[in-house]
Amino acid sequence: MTFDLSAFSLLDMIRCRSSVRKLSEGSRSVEEAAQHVVRFIYQSFRDSRGESQCALVRFYRTQPYGELPEDLKVFARARLNNLEPYDSMRTLVLLATAGDVDAWDDRRLSIGHKAIPLPSVEIVERAPMIAQLIREVGFDLAEVVNPPIGILHDEAGKTYDVFHVEEAKGSPFIPAQDDFVIPYGIRSVVGFGGLMTSGEFFAVVMFAKTRVTTDSAVRFRNVALELKASLFGLGGVPVFTGA
Repeated sequence: MTFDLSAFSLLDMIRCRSSVRKLSEGSRSVEEAAQHVVRFIYQSFRDSRGESQCALVRFYRTQPYGELPEDLKVFARARLNNLEPYDSMRTLVLLATAGDVDAWDDRRLSIGHKAIPLPSVEIVERAPMIAQLIREVGFDLAEVVNPPIGILHDEAGKTYDVFHVEEAKGSPFIPAQDDFVIPYGIRSVVGFGGLMTSGEFFAVVMFAKTRVTTDSAVRFRNVALELKASLFGLGGVPVFTGA
């Protein structure tokens, strides 16, 4: 089953949702389910030549610093400069990745995105793509940095929106223009996500080599809801594989 990002129709969205619903079945960790998601998207959206329309697909999720594996604690701590980490500090973790380059298929090989500390709204603002992703998906930065009690109840039934940059080249929201956007032909970026049952924020980000219009991008809000339902079924499995 394949789809076209440049013309993602209502019927395609329904078929995609149906497939996403099944992706987490049998997963022994959230990381394993997330890897199924990014691999499905990377392999399923193809052009007329059969090549993936995405250069890179990534799955992010927030996690308290105190619950991170030691290697991710070290990575996040090194990016705090003179700030001292604390156990409840939210960290945006790269949980799964798939892409055109071999190193993009293993989250542990990421150079700069393994675990991004989110100690305050002010610091998140310094990462424009992350800040805009959170806002456009439908949350205040403060809700993600410091989730309030009862946020799951408040967000029940919410229809999430999407993060969409139709023209990635030159966009202030898409970093690494010279090292990533231009050399790998990134045309558009689409992100979608929501809240997991734990109250943690999750998002899938698609870096597309084809132009994605607003009409196509907005259909991913329904995929986000289906993915949230799929992840809900994981129950009490650990976040990280091998934990």
